[in-house]
Amino acid sequence: MSVLVFAESPGGKIKKAVLETVTYAAKTAAALGTDCIALTIGNTTDAGQLGKYGASKVYNVAGVSHFDSQMFTSIIAEAVQKTGADVVILTHSSSGKSLTGRLAARLNAGCVSGVNSLPDVSGGFKVKKNVFSGKAIAQYEINSPVKVLSVMGNSIPPEESGAAVEVEAMDTAIPASSITVKEVKTVDGVVPLPEAELVVSAGRGMKGPENWGIIEELANVLGATTASSRPVADMGWRPHHEHVGQTGVAIRPNLYIAIGISGAIQHLAGVNSSKVIVVINKDPEAPFFKAADYGVQGDLFDVVPRLIESFKKYKAANN
Repeated sequence: MSVLVFAESPGGKIKKAVLETVTYAAKTAAALGTDCIALTIGNTTDAGQLGKYGASKVYNVAGVSHFDSQMFTSIIAEAVQKTGADVVILTHSSSGKSLTGRLAARLNAGCVSGVNSLPDVSGGFKVKKNVFSGKAIAQYEINSPVKVLSVMGNSIPPEESGAAVEVEAMDTAIPASSITVKEVKTVDGVVPLPEAELVVSAGRGMKGPENWGIIEELANVLGATTASSRPVADMGWRPHHEHVGQTGVAIRPNLYIAIGISGAIQHLAGVNSSKVIVVINKDPEAPFFKAADYGVQGDLFDVVPRLIESFKKYKAANN
């Protein structure tokens, strides 16, 4: 009996969302009175640091150069058998989403994707997740011998509870991949939206891409990641990887600043799990104000430059 957490490492790097997942797995293992074991696949830098976040052992399966959900499912399933794990935990990332269902089917396991709180093991095994675009919370009870979970980002902060450990090689059969990777394109130099703790987003109220400079300046001052509404991405004002909402990227930052976005239900569905939402809009009837923790009614071309100057003065006085 153990808890196995798959610590994905795109580009060989372990990111904050994975440290959150390992912390979640360690706390779950502690509640069950068992060990937390981490598994990395491919070339992973500093995998031993996962021990600091509660993993008692860290295994690595080498010889894998790219992500293939079928191949990774086979590797993780074999690791489950070798470690005797009865709980498997993944990050609710694009990779984790593609693995959760496959693993559940392979292991004949009950699964819940996108959980956002630690399991209740006082009388069974129960987990919670948001449903209906965040308007309700559902509780699921998993009764199968093996359980598979994926954890939403920003559900639990990374918490150091141990020390780094030696990474052990796991001798595992690696099936041939059915995918040929010809080219990989990634966005460098910014925190990816699913991992961002601060997000500055804007919509059609910007009137055109030529005005986006004030959004980028505000994001730079705050150390935030930029995002946009779907219409902005569809019109080509911003790249599609910045589109947040029901049909784009779902995010859970600590702070989400929405500028010139009306707040249609499709957009809210992707951002309403943000811990604090600030809305800037000149329309007092904008639906977003109903979901906001703080709202500023005013012309964004007047409000945003003032915010930038205020933040600059604050940082200058406190650095």
